[in-house]
Amino acid sequence: MMATTAENAPTSEPSAKDMRLVISASSLGTVFEWYDFFIYGTLAASGIIGRTFFPAGSEMVQTLLAWAGFAVGFGFRPLGAVLFGYLGDRLGRKYTFLITITLMGIATAGVGLVPSAAAIGMAAPVIVLLLRVAQGLALGGEYGGAAIYVAEHSPPGRRGFFTSFIQASVSGGFILSLIVVLSAKLTMTDAVWQAWGWRVPFLFSIVLLAVSLYMRLKLSESPVFQAIKEAGETARNPFVESFTYPGNCRRLFVALFGIAAGLTVIWYTALFTTLSFLQTTMRVEETTAQLITGAGAVMGLVWFLLAGRLSDRVGRRQPIVIGYIATLVLLFPIFWYMGAAANPHLAHAAREAPVIVAGPQCHYAPFAAKQKDECGQLLDYLSKKGIAYTTAEAPAVAVTIGGVPVGGDNSPAAIDAALAGAGYQLDKVVPSPGNIVRILVAIFLLAALSGATYGPVAALLTELFPPRIRYSSMSIPYHIGTGYFGGFLPLISQYIVARTGDPFAGLWYTWGVVAMSLVVVIVFLRERDLIKE
Repeated sequence: MMATTAENAPTSEPSAKDMRLVISASSLGTVFEWYDFFIYGTLAASGIIGRTFFPAGSEMVQTLLAWAGFAVGFGFRPLGAVLFGYLGDRLGRKYTFLITITLMGIATAGVGLVPSAAAIGMAAPVIVLLLRVAQGLALGGEYGGAAIYVAEHSPPGRRGFFTSFIQASVSGGFILSLIVVLSAKLTMTDAVWQAWGWRVPFLFSIVLLAVSLYMRLKLSESPVFQAIKEAGETARNPFVESFTYPGNCRRLFVALFGIAAGLTVIWYTALFTTLSFLQTTMRVEETTAQLITGAGAVMGLVWFLLAGRLSDRVGRRQPIVIGYIATLVLLFPIFWYMGAAANPHLAHAAREAPVIVAGPQCHYAPFAAKQKDECGQLLDYLSKKGIAYTTAEAPAVAVTIGGVPVGGDNSPAAIDAALAGAGYQLDKVVPSPGNIVRILVAIFLLAALSGATYGPVAALLTELFPPRIRYSSMSIPYHIGTGYFGGFLPLISQYIVARTGDPFAGLWYTWGVVAMSLVVVIVFLRERDLIKE
């Protein structure tokens, strides 16, 4: 496509036609691969995955196990980064991400073919978890390949903008998963959807795989890698060199704790936490919540492109620092605002008529199939309904709502009646048009926080590491950070909410990780360290 040298980027800029093909093929492939990965999370938020593959005596346990399955895929991303990073630095960028997308497409379709636990017992969750492992391995090699491929075709002055399309494509995968789920639901009855129709989005990945392979097979190898290969300068063992190359350990530390950890918890909070928060905590009707979240995510894509372009002008570090600081200031207020708009009656009741559960050593174990005592059973019941509560020590078990004791034997019927009398809206709701606009504003603001920290990152990580070990050095910290700090976010935040009874308490996990990342970036990331050739 263009002339290159072994040490630097292309010596001549690619044509506009070349860049359109590079960006479109890489971005679409990234959209499809993240669609495959996120379709599980989209359906886990609705409860279908838990009911089908992880049956348990407690609805909360089902939910936690389903999110644990989500986390398993993320947990294996670092291993995929090591494996495919090695191949990418030894064999080339193009063929490596052809392998990853093929593996992802096959594994995703496989989830749609696994029989339920009711049909084959414990084999069902085991097979699903193995397929999630395969997805995690594939994704560990995909992102780095696509981001580096675009970056190594881009002139330095436009690298941030061109690679921001890859960053936006990650959100595009989430949006596509919502579009396919909603489209499938609209074409079938609810009974059909619950019985087997939810499998269609998984099987649809075969179509996406065919389209992606068709487009990516048109691409040539990255000019930077081609030049390194022709000069005989490829790394003998990219994984080992990633830890022995002078100064690279500090770069890996910054990439992991300063970049990947912070940006990923913001991103997952802006999308998956928002979707789960609307559907469960605020009891918004499922399809309505998906439509609102999807619309907000589409509107927010512009922030990724703007932040990428801005980084070409002011540097990669500044937008990320601003995004981190803004997140620490605005995260809780945005969710408070969203909750008040999503279900005003429920939000008002939670403020004016707080629920207090008192008892001797009142304790709730979210992973227990059955709580040991009456107090724990009451907390479990309130958690299932998404009702905020606080606990207190008392000689006997008692529930008060707005200071008024619940009569009778604290039975579910008595609690429901008391909640309704205190103004709690327990039925699924559809927000008014005005409140939907307010929710969209909140999601748009969350997308701005995510875009500021995520938009410049592909360019930043590409420029942070030397070309000969770039695929491995970039992928390993990125996927450890996103795999563990981000992948376990739904599970950890849901666990915190279940233990505390506070629907907003899970946000402290995001807040804490972002605070850590801000310190690391301010102290250790220097703009002059980036390789801008």
